[in-house]
Amino acid sequence: MTKSIRSAKSTTKKAAKKGDLGKTSKGFTDEERAAMKEHAQELKADARRGSRADKADGESAVLAKIAAMPGPDRALGERLHAIIKASAPALAPRLWYGMPAYAKDGKVVCFFQSAQKFKTRYATFGFMHEANLDEGAMWPTAFALKELTAAEEARIGALVKKAVS
Repeated sequence: MTKSIRSAKSTTKKAAKKGDLGKTSKGFTDEERAAMKEHAQELKADARRGSRADKADGESAVLAKIAAMPGPDRALGERLHAIIKASAPALAPRLWYGMPAYAKDGKVVCFFQSAQKFKTRYATFGFMHEANLDEGAMWPTAFALKELTAAEEARIGALVKKAVS
């Protein structure tokens, strides 16, 4: 075998070993890594609190997270928190990947992601698979939010009530 053929084969083997076959993926973004670190800290804090963890602990953490958000996101977060509390008082506020979330029986049902969290042009209000929102073969699970009018507030309240039904 000539040297150039051996060199080409070894280059191909190295590329295959690295998994770099034309992919441009660079892994997780800084924001995604930060969210995963926040989630790990949340799990550690939950484990430390153990059975002492209660709804008040989660609510104070959620309110502190909302208070730390920039103005527009903070206003959306505060309003969403009030809507969710009024629509489904059984949901327990908690942090989830560094975001305000609301859980039933320890499982996240819905969450609020600020626009600043992943540097997007809109905030997101979403539902997890525990939410009872199934409608036929397809239904929305997340909504982009730029502002909340009375119509959006009513729709969110109805969706949250349905999600926990």
